[in-house]
Amino acid sequence: MSTVHVIDHPMVQHKLTIMRRKETGSKDFRELLKEISLLMGYEITRDIALEDIEIETPICKTVAKIVSGRKLAIVPILRAGIGMVDGLLSLVPVARVGHIGLYRDEKTHKPVVYFCKLPEDIQDRMVIVTDPMLATGGSACDAVKMLKERGCHNIRLMCLVAVPEGIAKVQAEHPDVDIYVAAVDDHLNENAYIVPGLGDAGDRIFGTK
Repeated sequence: MSTVHVIDHPMVQHKLTIMRRKETGSKDFRELLKEISLLMGYEITRDIALEDIEIETPICKTVAKIVSGRKLAIVPILRAGIGMVDGLLSLVPVARVGHIGLYRDEKTHKPVVYFCKLPEDIQDRMVIVTDPMLATGGSACDAVKMLKERGCHNIRLMCLVAVPEGIAKVQAEHPDVDIYVAAVDDHLNENAYIVPGLGDAGDRIFGTK
């Protein structure tokens, strides 16, 4: 079974509270999401492989650590997942970025795929799938399935807010994919929105309704 990592660093929690407020505008919402994504990135990459290389400092030659091999791929689930990319790129500027386009059918609440563009060597990289909200889990499960079909085997799911229903679905369908979140909220309402949540993340990021 995969592990759920709740990143409860005080600064993450503080920024998340501001994002939850309904009066927080799109500009501040985007900036806070970027900042939280950077902070969460430290935890999600904590066990990334290192190797020794010889370098020369201004004083002498020495052996130091660098990230080993091909590094990261960041794959946001469109459209809200885009809001988490810049924070991760601030941490790992050389990461490759793919995109998976999914939207939720308003009647069935099931995801519909409309776009997929990934780096050619994605199967050789640690893949971080980003989506601010892990609600029903349908979009996340479909995105992970698409990545696995393309040879990816080291996949992590990074969300801002999740609910037990979504976590359970991901763990049932992809028990090898760890989940990283800033908070686990209470439940889904009748419209499949997270409660208490923070509203529609895509609308709040881009200022749409």
